[in-house]
Amino acid sequence: MGRGKIEIKRIENSTNRQVTYSKRRGGIMKKAKEITVLCDAQVSLVIFSSTGKMSEYCSPSTELVKILDRYHKNAGVQKLWDAKHEHLSNELERIKKENDSMQIKLRHLKGEDINSLQPKELIPIEEALENGLACVRSRQMQYLKRLKKNERSLEEDNRRLSYILHQQQLAMDVNVREMDHGYHQREREYHPQMPFAFRVQPIQPNLHQNK
Repeated sequence: MGRGKIEIKRIENSTNRQVTYSKRRGGIMKKAKEITVLCDAQVSLVIFSSTGKMSEYCSPSTELVKILDRYHKNAGVQKLWDAKHEHLSNELERIKKENDSMQIKLRHLKGEDINSLQPKELIPIEEALENGLACVRSRQMQYLKRLKKNERSLEEDNRRLSYILHQQQLAMDVNVREMDHGYHQREREYHPQMPFAFRVQPIQPNLHQNK
């Protein structure tokens, strides 16, 4: 018996779907290689799985870019990279115009090339300069406040250190006086109250007694 006809529809089971994809991808890759060798054809094959993984094959005698070029020429459609290049060119042109406009505004803010401007055009420049000046002054005030705060902090630290040094000096003076007082006290305690008297006894007999 022959195999029954398989209905072509999406496989709901994700595991079975991945297994089928791997098998069929291998089969179509094999067919692409075979037709390249058997028929001397130029084949390019690109496959993306449902997870976004890409698989590709291209005949050894050509390149994918060359095949796409031939496709564009034969199909009469615009090249994909030409459209991208056109978009990039337009974007660069837009950025260049914005940069030129900003350069002009910068020169006006610096007081250059303003002779040809009308009074109405000078108003926004004046406002921008006033706003900039206000921001600069505000920044300077913040900087001065921070300097004064640091100065007060240093003065407080200096007073605190001076107080600590003064207290240490007083403690050292007290210790010196106590040590000096203790030394004199011990000296008085060890000083003899009465002097010792020694009497020397003669070794020879007393001649006066013999007489």
